[in-house]
Formats: sequence, structure tokens, C-alpha cells
Amino acid sequence: MAVYQAPGVYVEEVEGGSRPIQGVATAVAAFVGFTAKAPEGNPDDPTGVRPTLVTNWSQFERLYGGFVEGAVMPHAVYGYFANGGGRAYIVRVAHTDADGNKLPLGADDLVGNEALRTGIAGLAVAEDVTMVAVPDLITLARKDDGSIDQDTWKAVQIALVGHCESQKDRMAILDAPPGMNPQQCLEWRTASGFDSMFAALYYPNIRISNPLAKPNNDLPKVITIPPSGHLAGLWARTDAVGVWKAPANEVVRGALDLEYQMTTGEQEILNPVGINAIRSFGVRGIRVWGARTTSSDPLWRYLNVRRLFNFIEDSLLGGTQWVVFEPNDANLWARARRTVNGFLLGLWRQGAMVGATPDAGFYVKCDAETNPRESVDEGRVTIEIGVAPVKPAEFVVIRIAQWAGPGAE
Repeated sequence: MAVYQAPGVYVEEVEGGSRPIQGVATAVAAFVGFTAKAPEGNPDDPTGVRPTLVTNWSQFERLYGGFVEGAVMPHAVYGYFANGGGRAYIVRVAHTDADGNKLPLGADDLVGNEALRTGIAGLAVAEDVTMVAVPDLITLARKDDGSIDQDTWKAVQIALVGHCESQKDRMAILDAPPGMNPQQCLEWRTASGFDSMFAALYYPNIRISNPLAKPNNDLPKVITIPPSGHLAGLWARTDAVGVWKAPANEVVRGALDLEYQMTTGEQEILNPVGINAIRSFGVRGIRVWGARTTSSDPLWRYLNVRRLFNFIEDSLLGGTQWVVFEPNDANLWARARRTVNGFLLGLWRQGAMVGATPDAGFYVKCDAETNPRESVDEGRVTIEIGVAPVKPAEFVVIRIAQWAGPGAE
């Protein structure tokens, strides 16, 4: 406290009762795969395998060389930006030597090494990533005869899901293997080996225009690729409304056709096991027609619910750092309560939670009950939060019957 010696008016600045919480970014993608070249000018990373942030297609093209045969990731990144994506980390897997000859690669090359910051594991240092895809898994797993090595596919996807589960702040966007009908996809999903709230699976592959096809070459004008890159962009586009909105019933920009045209009856066997369909609806275009995680837990069935909690948890983690080392008393509890309450109230007003009143959408408790004396003595502050998230209207039922009209018996 200041000591004053002379009469007069003095102005002092004091800490406010609470501090606002800034919401974290929800749409930051990461892609692991092959590129035409490595970014130049970095002696510490000459092969360009460490995560590098790009914010538009032109920047990716300048750093990594654009489209090239034998690499799906450029198509995925282009689809990401075309569908509304804004920021993406690129993790290049070196698949050719200095002379352009292909290197022998296995699942471990995509999985990578955290210490060396390579592959999927290297993304641990990219703390703001919220969604991860490995579009070149299809390139790595394809055998010489055109079939898919299912063991490689499974190993990489399990590693990707494991990475997202360990980080607890990002989602894996998984591609179903190519060349499958719905029954085969169901059987593959049953044997896939993962049940996770941090992953979303999509089927089938999409067909896009081949930018490498020219009048003077024999390359196909339309190619089939995994949809994960385009879907990451669609997620980002939907997040402009709010991360609590399901990224579904949205057009997949750039998709000309689908590898398999699915019927409603066929989707009925896929949706319950968390396989999100991509379907063609004529003049309404090709749309994502599912919004589920791969979890069997009903609490975490919907993708937007999991991503909303990721957003809230990360925002609270960053926005309550000021609490650390403050005097642990009722005054601190009240300030922390007001801080968190203000953040959640803003989300409720935007439609992220259910209820006609805030009390129906969430609660925040931080008082003597959540912080008993023994907890205070151990240096802990406990803020208890309950959130009732909005869930998507997945099944719309319209009941209609004949009516004789008013006055009819």
C-alpha cells in the first residue's frame, strides 16, 4: 500500500475483479505427407520435415512446389484452402532422394519421431493444431498391384488417433480405404482397432479435376483422392458459424463425383458405427451427410460436441493462467468464478449451449465447497464447470395425417 505524506488527490490502478478469456482458434489443420520439394534456406531442416505453417495455397506452392505425381498432400492442401481453411501446418515426409528417386518407406516414416519433429509425432510442438490428416497414407499403403496394404493403413491410423488422444486438443480426420463398397467398409471399420472420441471417419473417396492433366500428356482428367483435406477446410468453414455447429449438410467444394454412390439404406449400416457418409444429392451437390466421432460412448457421439469441449478446455487453460500463485481465498474464488462465467455466458448467447436461460446451459462453481481447507493447504484451486452442449438435429421426423377440418366429427 502506498504511503502519502502531502494532502491531495492520488490515483491508483488496481486489478479488476476478473479478466476476460479469449477463445482459442478452432480451425488450424495439420497435414502429413509428400510434396514436390522441401522449403529452401533452412540449414537446420534441409529436407523440410519439421512442421511449417502456411496460410494460403500460393505460399504452399512457393515452399513445397505445388502439384506433383505421386503425392496426394498437395491436392489435400489445395482442397483445404478451397473449402474455407485458413491456417495449416505442413509436415513433409521425405520420399525421394536428391536425384528424385523414390525411397523405400514404411508406416514408421509417416508416424515419425517426436524428438526429431518428424511425421505425426512431430506435431506435438504445434500446440495450436486442432485437426490432423494424413492424405498420403493412400500413397504409402498402395501396393504395386494397386491393392491397399491394410496393415500399413491400420498402423498409421492407430498412431494418428493415439496422437490426438494424447494431445487431447485435436481431432483426427480419417479416410476409409479406397475401393470398398459399404458392406466392406463396415467390415473394415469393425476390425479397425480404434474407438475414439478424438477421431472422425469419412467414406467414400472423392473425385476431383486433375490439375496435372494437359493436352500434351496422357494423365487422367479426373482422379480419385481421400477427402480428408477437403473436409478439414469444410470444418474450418463451418467454424465461422461456431465450433458447436456440426460440420455436415455442407457442400464439398471441388468434388466432381464420388468413388461410390451411396443410398440411404446403405448409409443406415454405416452411420451407427461412426462412418460419416459423403453423398451426392443432385442439384444440391455433393455434401457431407454425417457428423459423428468414432466413439461408442453416447456422450461423445457427435463431432461438434467433442470439438466444443476441446475449444472450451483450451480457452480456459490459457485464460486462467493469472490464477496461479494468487492468494488462495474466497476473493480469488469469486474472481475466477466471474471470469469463467463471463466466458461461458458469451458462448451460451451465441447458441453453443441449450436452454432458454444461462442456468439451463451451464454452471460454474468455485467456493469453499470445491476448495476445502485440505485442498487449499495443498495449493490447489478447483473450478467445477458443467456444460449442456447443443447437439445436431440428426433425424428430422415430420408427422403428417389427414384432417377432416374444424367442426368435423
